[in-house]
Amino acid sequence: MDKKYKNCQSCGMPMKQDPDGGGTNSDGSRNLKFCSFCFKDGAWVNPGMTLSEMKALVKEKLREMGFPGFMAGFFTMNMQKLERWKN
Repeated sequence: MDKKYKNCQSCGMPMKQDPDGGGTNSDGSRNLKFCSFCFKDGAWVNPGMTLSEMKALVKEKLREMGFPGFMAGFFTMNMQKLERWKN
């Protein structure tokens, strides 16, 4: 059984907030590691995206949702520790 993650391992979004319940693998099965905004049909939605670009996108989305800038910074501070960005 695949490990179920609390947060998307690409953008950090809580998986329970994903309207689709996670991304999808190439065989159509549910991916429990990445959200549907990051991973669809077994591939990245934005394959060339860098960590810096993802942080900027997440901060922008959080601000659109009404989070203050310092909170957006806090939520993206450790993004490099997520599975997609580990090297």
